[in-house]
Amino acid sequence: MNIAFIGLGNMGGPMAANLARAGHQVSGFDLVAPCPDGVTKAATAAEAATGAEVVITMLPNGAILRAVGAEVIPAMTAGAVLCDCSTVDVESARAVAEQAQVAGLGALDAPVSGGVGGATAGTLTFMVGGSDTAFATVQPLFDIMGQKAVHCGAAGAGQAAKICNNMILGATMAVTCEAFALADKLGLDRARMFDVVSTSSGYSWSMNAYCPAPGIGPQSPADNDYTPGFAAELMLKDLRLSQQAAEAVDADTPMGARATELYTQFVESEDGTGRDFSALLPRFAARGRM
Repeated sequence: MNIAFIGLGNMGGPMAANLARAGHQVSGFDLVAPCPDGVTKAATAAEAATGAEVVITMLPNGAILRAVGAEVIPAMTAGAVLCDCSTVDVESARAVAEQAQVAGLGALDAPVSGGVGGATAGTLTFMVGGSDTAFATVQPLFDIMGQKAVHCGAAGAGQAAKICNNMILGATMAVTCEAFALADKLGLDRARMFDVVSTSSGYSWSMNAYCPAPGIGPQSPADNDYTPGFAAELMLKDLRLSQQAAEAVDADTPMGARATELYTQFVESEDGTGRDFSALLPRFAARGRM
């Protein structure tokens, strides 16, 4: 395929590189990041999108997505597909999809899970909203960039799935870190704690696959001084999106709201910026009951 890739940062760069290595013609654009090997640099986002069968975007937020959409949609050929892999608010995803559809284009919102490691290895999971036809067009590209793509429903459904998933993740990581800190103060060995919880009703991805306690369980950012696999500020972004969505549809999400408050304090008032989101554990371990 002839593919345009807009946004070549930590996630978009390796994703675009994987497509190029698979034999696709990839034209890329980013305001700052360089083009990876095999990707042809375009002067503008519109130039990259001209003539492309699929335009993929990986952008920081909904406002930037709307701006890029306004630039690339008029340059795209009718029948092409705009596939946004950013994590943004549901309203922005649906607005850009509607603009694309009015212009005779297919549109998908396809946020990802798997982080930079998954982007590099081509093992991402895509949560996709949009039409069956557009999904079928991009499916072969999802197969290159990731290990799984789930068609979640109509426009916005992919973002909804990502937001709900990461609200669960933020809350479960917070309580996992709390539990380790409590275990410490109760005199319970962390390894014994892991052995019990990881094989009983406290089982979770945060405990079993991404344990926040260094030296316990599978290798995780905790074993590298909490150098981010998934930065705390990115978790805060996703939690804020969850609360924005909850407010828009009048949903009661008290655990999500508390997790948002906790990560806001950790990132904005403490030392969470630039650390993995599991670095709440040393935070809790150093604190007494408030």
